[in-house]
Amino acid sequence: RSIVLSNPRRRNALSLAMLRSLRQDLLHDVKSTELRVIVISAEGPVFCSGHDLKELSSEDDVKHHSQVFELCAEVMTLIQKLPVPVIAKVNGLATAAGCQLVASCDIAVASEKSQFATPGVNIGLFCSTPAVALGRSLPRKVALEMLFTGEPLSAQEALMHGLVSKVVPEDKLEEETMKISHKICESSKSVLALGKATFYRQMAQDLDTAYKITAQVMADNLTLRDGQEGIEAFIQKRKPVWSH
Repeated sequence: RSIVLSNPRRRNALSLAMLRSLRQDLLHDVKSTELRVIVISAEGPVFCSGHDLKELSSEDDVKHHSQVFELCAEVMTLIQKLPVPVIAKVNGLATAAGCQLVASCDIAVASEKSQFATPGVNIGLFCSTPAVALGRSLPRKVALEMLFTGEPLSAQEALMHGLVSKVVPEDKLEEETMKISHKICESSKSVLALGKATFYRQMAQDLDTAYKITAQVMADNLTLRDGQEGIEAFIQKRKPVWSH
């Protein structure tokens, strides 16, 4: 599934309407075996500028502001709860909650011209919610420098520090993203869903607990129809036929 942020005149800001639409598109028919991977991209030179600051003015009350941040957090955590991999295809600037969106995706492919920043501190609104995703994707001191200064990371710096998975020339961005997507589509959806859920679950645990969880999941994986099919296909030297 291709989800395109398509409000370039507003720099694809994560307004309440945009967040609601994004949530709906992420959840649409999510259990279908036809859905294997989701790619999030954007129109225009800015991938996503973060929250719509017009919705955060003093004209709106605290309840409204809380609603914006709570819905944003829901969408960001939803991405990691989905049973399929989610890829950010970034071609341009990603700032604040837009940078958070990139950090929240399972994989991120960026063009060489892309940049990433959390400049909220410069306008008196520290990027505390983006910091949740950034702090889990980047080394602490790199994340804090971004948060304290608002200065952007280049695409190559983002790659070096682990915010994105790959950096390619702009004219190769679509090709590289599709290459990863098609490779994902060769695998069993049920196996990938189990693996993705377990990855995020074990990352929050200490080492011993993580191994206990994953050892049990490996055994559970073998009870899946596709788990058995994959092993039988390997032994018989044939391509597996997944049931998903």
